[in-house]
Amino acid sequence: MREEISAKLMRQKRSTYMQWAKLQSKARFNLATSGVAAYPLSELPVTIDQLEINGESTYGYAPLQHAIAKKNNVDPDNVVAAAGTSMANHLAMATVIEPGDEVLIEQPAYELLVSTAQYLRAKVTRFPRHEASNFALDPTEIRKAITPKTTLIVITNLHNPTSVLTPESTLREIGELARSIKAQVLVDEVYLDAVYENTPSSAFHLGPEFITTNSLTKVYGLSGLRCGWILAQPDQARAMYHLNDLFGAVPPHPAELLSVIAFQNLKKIRERARAIVEADRQLLTNFYTTPEGQSFVRVPTKFGTTSFPRLKKGNTDAFITHLREKHETSVVPGSFFEMPSHFRMGLGVSTKMFAEGLQRLAQATHA
Repeated sequence: MREEISAKLMRQKRSTYMQWAKLQSKARFNLATSGVAAYPLSELPVTIDQLEINGESTYGYAPLQHAIAKKNNVDPDNVVAAAGTSMANHLAMATVIEPGDEVLIEQPAYELLVSTAQYLRAKVTRFPRHEASNFALDPTEIRKAITPKTTLIVITNLHNPTSVLTPESTLREIGELARSIKAQVLVDEVYLDAVYENTPSSAFHLGPEFITTNSLTKVYGLSGLRCGWILAQPDQARAMYHLNDLFGAVPPHPAELLSVIAFQNLKKIRERARAIVEADRQLLTNFYTTPEGQSFVRVPTKFGTTSFPRLKKGNTDAFITHLREKHETSVVPGSFFEMPSHFRMGLGVSTKMFAEGLQRLAQATHA
């Protein structure tokens, strides 16, 4: 019996990326981040008398529902609050698909999107984003991969891991493809607000076939609040809330209260992060012009909190190990994004730390 239980546990679905991120990603100079530095609680204009342990929250805490709705220019009935973007993606997928349904996901992809679809027993198929075109989203590739059995198309915008922006015209074309077979499009937009000028509206506004997810985590440094959301049509939104009764029936009320206060100060919070991200981006741009920087092929982007370079020569996993063990610097292996010759770096945590990490990255190229 014990052996049977152990074998069953080994077969259980898990995220290899999250295991690595929680247990192995830390280093003195941590470039393995994916979001900006944590926003200090001391800088939020909140006092203890504004917080309560328990509060009125059934299917959405009304002030938070309205804050999310206002930010996204939607009706509160379109909003589903969730515990971060990962749970938002899980709820959205679990509501839309049934076991055996065909789900078409971009490649390279954020590992949790693929593993969540697999956990839900979907038939996962893929379409490529090509490095030769700087990982741009190409509707032609979706058209080649889509079938009458496709229920859901899953993409990220900005793309994780490259930070490439998909324009509205491309999203509209993807929406038309989905509509032609009565499928839907799930767009994870957790990095979209890192487009600091002329920030695009949510793809939710492009048509009823679109479902979008987002949170205050990556771009705002408020991960601890677990303030995520889904934008969906009201009938699907209600179904997602009812499904969430199985996972998180009552959200932590202090986090809801703090999230409302965060929305009231979102511009200030975003600008604080922007200053760090843009300083880091300039350092990274300068790095790629150096002789050491020429050891990598850069995926050029103007936006986002991540970069996804490729090592031109040598074994990337060996390079990453050497970087960590000899130079106390960590990056995310590209194998977690199905691109083992690449690795992902994060911008926006600390410019001083980022600068030192780049120096150590340069040193590692001489090994």
